[in-house]
Amino acid sequence: MADEQFEDPRLASVYDPLDPDRSDLDLYAAIAAELGARGVLDVGCGTGTFALLLAGRGLEVTGLDPAAASLAVARAKPGADRVRWIHGDARALPGAAPPVRADLATMTGNVAQAITEPDDWRTTLREVRQALRPGGHLVFETRVPARRAWLEWNRADSYQATDVEGVGRVEQWYDLLDVQGPLVTFRGTWVFARDGAVLTSDSTLRFREREEVEADLAAHGYVVREVRDAPDRPGREHVFLALRP
Repeated sequence: MADEQFEDPRLASVYDPLDPDRSDLDLYAAIAAELGARGVLDVGCGTGTFALLLAGRGLEVTGLDPAAASLAVARAKPGADRVRWIHGDARALPGAAPPVRADLATMTGNVAQAITEPDDWRTTLREVRQALRPGGHLVFETRVPARRAWLEWNRADSYQATDVEGVGRVEQWYDLLDVQGPLVTFRGTWVFARDGAVLTSDSTLRFREREEVEADLAAHGYVVREVRDAPDRPGREHVFLALRP
């Protein structure tokens, strides 16, 4: 199940205007070019920003996401017909017709951390590997647990108010709810000034250590080629580049 932030149509419709800076995607686009990828599987594609960026550059792109509302936003964007959209998580890949075959699979925006259950994580690694051609790569990011990013997930640090075209003023902030080992739960709140509606969405992320991620990748047949730093968030995130031999 996707979080309400991505599944609720009203929240999905304002996701992009409330988070317009997607410079975090530059790294992934550069890796796609570096690897000479022709086909890309964007796991957790959300509202389709990255999938459409690559499709606009002539790549064959499949966007996969469990949130129907987010996919509806993606499908309504210019150029959406260039992307193959699949509703579901990694379990939907084996049944896809025609089969998904990619040179590169991505999980941008900390999608990997949103896969919190160990069985779901293992399934994702397994099914994504099957969708990769031999010699293909999986790339994704995770926050460095020691940096404790959740300390900034409070109203004082996260509050913003944005005037959204056609919607009106929207206030947004996050509050930390719970930290239990590697699992961190927080709540997002959105206030729509036009009608006073207040919507919330609870999310849980898993903070995995680098060694744990490398061990998981190796156990599922990947070779970790490199662990990079995220250039726009130096020292705060690991970017894993793993090969399907």
